[in-house]
Amino acid sequence: MLQSIEGVYRAGTIELFENPAVANETRVIVTFMVEGIGETPGVVNLRERGISPAEASSQRAALASFAEDWERPDMEVYDQL
Repeated sequence: MLQSIEGVYRAGTIELFENPAVANETRVIVTFMVEGIGETPGVVNLRERGISPAEASSQRAALASFAEDWERPDMEVYDQL
């Protein structure tokens, strides 16, 4: 089973933003999300990925109808699958 939890690396340690539902001493794999210099953390530069503002707007509009379902608290059960 894989479980992803966001956190931050600081001064040689990793601080998790929530407690994982795993046994003590469970093995982990850590992936560092390194942003480029001057980028805002958590923001994706769509132009660098070949996505125009018009395409981004179109995709955002197409997915907007799913947002309410994705954000319902009872949908968190799917995050654990």
